[in-house]
Amino acid sequence: MALVVQKFGGSSVKNAARVLEAARKAIRAKHDGHQVMVVVSAQGSTTDDLIAKAHEISTTPSAREMDMLLATGEQISIALTALAIQELGEKAISLTGPQIGIVTDSTHRKARIKKIDTSRLVEALTTGHIVVLAGFQGTDELDDITTLGRGGSDTTAVAVAAALKQAGYDVQCEIFTDVDGVYTTDPRIVADARKMDAISYDEMLEMASMGAGVMHSRSIEFAKKFDVPLMVRNAQSDALGTWIVPEADWMTEIPVCGAALAYDESRLILDGVPDRPGVSHKIFSALASANIAVDMIAQSVGSGGKATIGFTVINSDREKTIKTLSPIVTELGATLREMGKVSKVSIVGAGMRTVSGVAEKMFRALSAEKINLKMITTGDIKISVLIEEDEVAEDTKDPGGEPIKKAHLESRKAVRGRQALRAIHSAFGLSQPRKGAGKAVGDFLKRPAPLVSTAPSDRASAVAKLEGMEDILVSGVHLNSDQSRITISDLPDRPGNCAALFTAIAEAGILVDMIVQNMTGPGKAELSFTVPRESLPRALKLAQDMAKTIDPQCAAVGDAEIAVLYVLGVGMRSHTGVAKTMFGALADRGINIAMINTSEVCLGVVIDKARGEEAAACLKDAFEIG
Repeated sequence: MALVVQKFGGSSVKNAARVLEAARKAIRAKHDGHQVMVVVSAQGSTTDDLIAKAHEISTTPSAREMDMLLATGEQISIALTALAIQELGEKAISLTGPQIGIVTDSTHRKARIKKIDTSRLVEALTTGHIVVLAGFQGTDELDDITTLGRGGSDTTAVAVAAALKQAGYDVQCEIFTDVDGVYTTDPRIVADARKMDAISYDEMLEMASMGAGVMHSRSIEFAKKFDVPLMVRNAQSDALGTWIVPEADWMTEIPVCGAALAYDESRLILDGVPDRPGVSHKIFSALASANIAVDMIAQSVGSGGKATIGFTVINSDREKTIKTLSPIVTELGATLREMGKVSKVSIVGAGMRTVSGVAEKMFRALSAEKINLKMITTGDIKISVLIEEDEVAEDTKDPGGEPIKKAHLESRKAVRGRQALRAIHSAFGLSQPRKGAGKAVGDFLKRPAPLVSTAPSDRASAVAKLEGMEDILVSGVHLNSDQSRITISDLPDRPGNCAALFTAIAEAGILVDMIVQNMTGPGKAELSFTVPRESLPRALKLAQDMAKTIDPQCAAVGDAEIAVLYVLGVGMRSHTGVAKTMFGALADRGINIAMINTSEVCLGVVIDKARGEEAAACLKDAFEIG
């Protein structure tokens, strides 16, 4: 007998008919021989309505009282869902987050789960009840109600599934939503986007962070850490959706499995930053202390003792970021520039680790559309670019005076980003059938050992293993001393330059690892990338020849005395403290950082080769890795 955890979002329980349909799905799972737990969100627009009510009373309502208010939405949903299950003839009990012992920290409106006591859940399941649990909420150690922020109900579902797995249950989790599964990209933007049968945890983490709105990164982090198999499926259908599971060998044969677009980010650039140890730590520890999550980070090599650091934050954190950094910028003698509207377009795929030419194909597709790249970062299995958007007025009325529908307003955003997404999707043939996208790939539930071991012998041990269950899990520090770096300065800021350069590199069969591009001045960019050391002479000659072709003012130089240092794990970017810890440990040793790249599963820096072993050792100490 397996335990099936089913999560239904707000649209899936928005009215009585939808609540009854969710109840039927839960009952069918029980009749199939499973124990069943249902996690539900607040109905429809309830949360938005409650927020509006609060703002009728106060323009700046306290976070604690907002949590008290917003938690009532899920309480309505669980009672109605439990009543529906009972009306259909099955035993059901509704429970709030505090009632089942979801303990969080005290960060109201975006609390993190610290532990879950599963004793009441186990008792209810053992007595044959379908347990209906409120998503999105818990309680802190002062017994104050807290809410989990964006994606909170998904996070609740996967976290509770993980906790019950620790208690010895054979668990799988189904996330019911209003789409059929995970697509190669947003089907509302690209008509021939294709549903995938399976995607790895790491690929889904990157897709979620890049703008794919199916699931939030935090829930995927729980799934990977505790090896909870997930399926995303349509609440209005019985069709199978998409499995999210550990990486399989066949996934590494696919260079790119999906593409995504995000347009709620702001780009900030720090010019004239002193190129010395500790500066990155000063900047990003300040942002971490302010609980500001940084997305893309691109630190260029720089010259004359100065470097440029570009990074993005979500739009809602823009003003807070500027306020936080202003005194530091003054102290460093640097300049903080806020750029215009941008979109982030990204590709992801496990096969990027071993297949050359992926960046070249992406940049060539964008060049063909005359789309200029303002910033480039790469991760272990992803490439992201920032595209400058034209200013588009967001009037609330059309020329005839009629209100513009919300869907139409959305379609007016990220015009260039949408164009780029379609071009990339086509270039990589993502609409074509292949393994994991519209074609059976075997048994997705055959999995390796989880990162956190399961099934302890007693309940006390199980609860102990769940202490700090949403903490960062750094699984390794990896030093690559076989890389070299090429830097091209004074690169004209125009479409096609990156495509031309990386086409030449790809045609030579040279595998590129890290890529960082930053704007260093009006109309000028600096591009750095790493290649295997044995490939440096060929790659540098190609880069120099191409640089002269692009602009006689361009200069390309190589450096063989570098090492690339990676910190690998879960929660690398959704937790603000990873970069703070990494940069702080290196700063304490006086180790300078020449380049930075970020992703959901990996944070990478370029340092001097001579200090590589020392740097790796100090990071292992900092993250307590044996």
